[in-house]
Amino acid sequence: MRNIKIVKKVGIVGMIANLFLFIIKIIIGLMSNSQAMIADSFNSISDVFSSVMTFIGNHLASVERDDDHNFGHEKAEYIFSMFISIFIFVIAIKLLYESIFSIFQSRKVIFSYNLVIISLITIFIKLLLYLYTKYLYKQEPSILIKSNNLDHRNDIILTTFVLISIIFSKFGIYYIDSLVGMLISVIFLISGIKLFKETYNVLMDVALPDYIKKDIFSLIMNVNNVVEIDDIYSMSIGYKFIVVLTICVDGNLNTFESHFIANEVENKIKNKFNNIKDVFIHIHPIELKKNLDNN
Repeated sequence: MRNIKIVKKVGIVGMIANLFLFIIKIIIGLMSNSQAMIADSFNSISDVFSSVMTFIGNHLASVERDDDHNFGHEKAEYIFSMFISIFIFVIAIKLLYESIFSIFQSRKVIFSYNLVIISLITIFIKLLLYLYTKYLYKQEPSILIKSNNLDHRNDIILTTFVLISIIFSKFGIYYIDSLVGMLISVIFLISGIKLFKETYNVLMDVALPDYIKKDIFSLIMNVNNVVEIDDIYSMSIGYKFIVVLTICVDGNLNTFESHFIANEVENKIKNKFNNIKDVFIHIHPIELKKNLDNN
């Protein structure tokens, strides 16, 4: 059962914290002409957008299944995660252009201790948010929480680089500021592409990894009276999977006995694999005597 409140908390806390960081970063960044700080402020506003998408996506994904959506609405999370990835990609391109442009213009950064203080505040807040979302992800393995957690981790690294560029600017080394802005942009691009790929795979009904299929195969073959497995198919429903499989059993078994085997297989799979939401099993009766003769 999804814990809707946990993902909502992540969205609300993220919105408040990142909006606060954006306001103080953009003000001081523009006053000091720091391209790295301005880039970091856009990073924060993209985080606000991500938090809004987290809140909305979670709300839609939590709607129970109905006649039109038999497997629920959990893919809504991935649709909104894709929106986040596209937004990150657009922001990254803009920041990369601005950072490269600032090198050719030889813009000078006006050093201010406010830049140092804001960087330290950002690192501290982001560290708290990273630990908070990491703890919550263990309780609710949602891709929206995961994307927020990774984003907070990246922000800690990026703001540390911003702090380094600010320190260099005090000694008249200004190009480091633009290089850090470019670095942030490139990391933005990479994270946006990775998130897009992950959400795309789910929306395109990617199957279970091969190693999990092998584990399922081994598990089923250890169930009494299962002779062989014809097919194992799967499709993603949010961060969980639907598994459809065909097992062969002795054709001399009655319907009740065959269904008992199917129920046992289903329960074993669900109990072992937390990422499998449901299992649909087709029973294929075969003549064991004939099968043995062929072997």
